[in-house]
This record gives sequence, C-alpha cells and structure tokens, in this order.
Amino acid sequence: MMDFIPVNEPLLDGNEEKYLTECIRSGWISSEGPFVRQFEEQFAARMGREYGVAVCNGSVALDAAVAALNLGQGDEVILPAFTIISCAAAVVRAGATPVLVDCDAATWNMDAAQVETRITSRTRAIMVVHIFGLPVDMAPLLALAEKHGLKIIEDAAQMHGQTYCGKPCGSFGDISTFSFYPNKHITTGEGGMILTDDPELAARCRSLRNLCFKPEQRFIHDELGWNFRMTNLQAALGVAQLERLDDFVLRKRRMGERYTALLHGTPGLQLPLAKTAYADNIYWVFGLVLDDKAGFDAREAMERLGKLGIGSRPFFWPMHEQPVFRKMGLFADDHHPVAERIARRGFYIPSGMALTTGQLERVVAAVKDILR
Repeated sequence: MMDFIPVNEPLLDGNEEKYLTECIRSGWISSEGPFVRQFEEQFAARMGREYGVAVCNGSVALDAAVAALNLGQGDEVILPAFTIISCAAAVVRAGATPVLVDCDAATWNMDAAQVETRITSRTRAIMVVHIFGLPVDMAPLLALAEKHGLKIIEDAAQMHGQTYCGKPCGSFGDISTFSFYPNKHITTGEGGMILTDDPELAARCRSLRNLCFKPEQRFIHDELGWNFRMTNLQAALGVAQLERLDDFVLRKRRMGERYTALLHGTPGLQLPLAKTAYADNIYWVFGLVLDDKAGFDAREAMERLGKLGIGSRPFFWPMHEQPVFRKMGLFADDHHPVAERIARRGFYIPSGMALTTGQLERVVAAVKDILR
C-alpha cells in the first residue's frame, strides 16, 4: 500500500535545529529570550512595518488587534462571510457586532464592491482577510476607510511573502496580523504576529499580550490583558524559517503552477486564479471547487481521496451559518450565496512545503480518478 500523502508537511531543514539548540543550551526558552525581539524586528522589516509584536497564535493576534483599537459595544466591523471563525470571534468577544459581505466567486476573497453598502453610522472598522493565495483588492477599501474614517485590520495570516501592487501584504491599514501555524509559509508550530506603524498601538498590543502589567510596578493592573506571549523556542523557529521565505514562496508558486498545468481542462473543477491585476497567486493552499454538475460535494470528494491515500481539507464554513453565532442571534437574515456554495463544493489538496514532485503527481492522478 502506498504511503498516505498529508495535506501539509512543513520543511524544517534549515537553521531550525541550530537555533533551538542555542535556546536550550542558553536556558532562554521563555518569552524573555532574545529570539523573540529578533523575530519581531526582522519580520516587521520584511513586511514593511515599523513594529512587530509576537504572540502565541494568529487567532489571539486578532483578539489583541481588536482590543488595541478599542472596538466594543455598539461598534460594527465589516468582514468576509467566508473566513475562519477567529475573525468574527475576535469581534464578538470584544462586544462589537460583525457585519458580513460575500466573497468573489473567482478569487474567494471578500467582494470589495459590497463593503460600502454595509457601512452604517456605527461602522468603526473593516477587517480585511486575504484568502488562500491571492490578496483582497485593497485600493477601494483603503479609499472607503479614508472617506468614512474607518480603521483597517488586515488579516494576512496566509500571505507570508505575498504583495499587493508590489507592496507587502501585512503593510496595509492601521494594524495587521499573521499566523505561524504549521501549514503557513513560515511556521513556529503555533504562533502569530501583530504589525503596525503606530507606536502607541504597538505599545498597547505589547501590554495586552502580557497581562497589562503596569510598567512601573509589576502585578498592578489598570485593565485586563491576556497571556498571549510567544516563547523564545517558537521565535527561534520563526527566525530560521524567515531566512528561507523567498525560497518558500518560489516553492509554493512552482507547486501551484505544476498543479495548474496538470489539472487544467479537467471537467468539473474550478482551479485557483493564477493572477489578478494586482498580484500573482502565492498558493498558500491549492484549492479546488467542484462544478455543480459533478454529482457529489466536497465532503464526498475528500472521502474518495482519503481512500486513495490523499489528504485534503474542506474550505471554511460561512460565518452566517455557524451554529454558535446563530444561537447568539447573529446573522439571522444573512444570505451569502458564493460563500455558501464554495463552502460545500470547495476543498484543498496537499500543498505543504515538503511535498515532492512524485507526491504531487500522485495527487493529480487521484483527483482525476475521483472525477471520472
């Protein structure tokens, strides 16, 4: 029996072991270690930002970003219906109200053209979430934010090394967030980063991630924060991975191009767009959407692939169809047909950094087999 091909396998054959050994031998394994500041500074510089604040994962980066902007009761935040629950959860936990827009059927990103219709007198921010490999069209959203006095939170969790019109993703708006989960271009196992050009926002995020200790006297608190700190061990991995980001971007693009060439023309499949007017796809994952005439949905497709030894993952489930939010009385009248359709008909196939050419070709053969 052939080996199972996982949906993701990271590549850790650079300086990761060397830097981790340095942490262990020095005894610096906590958030006080020197790799944390090094990772923050180097990552921020690479993404075109002044300040980086390392945290323990990408979801809490969003929580801290929303809190740092003082979004809360009575405020509305516009965000995509098609995204991970962390985005809407951060808004809800802050006491603010998430307001959804549908996604574009071709890019799977939030439809920028719908955002203005959702702006009200209570709108305080737009949470932009770049999905899967292509960035959101930022220009119209930045113009809307300026026109209406709104904050921009840019979730660039999946966009390490991607650009929009030549400018790094993660460098737009008031504050941006990243994730370093194992399936990202750069991984620290678990981990995240908040980036901003505003020194006051950076200082507030640093305080929020560290329980809001008063600088002049530890264990005295004027407000509640969290323990969102990143460890020196995680940051050491991040520094090693960041050293190879250009190579990782190249690997992903070659992988996406190879998948596209081999799957082009396969009946019943929508492939990712290779490019838009403002960016070339970075192929964080290689997503597929089944045609309505395929005769089965994404869940069955993934089951069929699993029997052939191929790992896969479903697309995000829309925020307005999440039971937890419906129980809260949110999104009762929402209908976002594109997000609803691709959630049911979309999935992604193995596309981790360690995927070999032979494995990729096996995946393609399996995809074609289940569609015959």
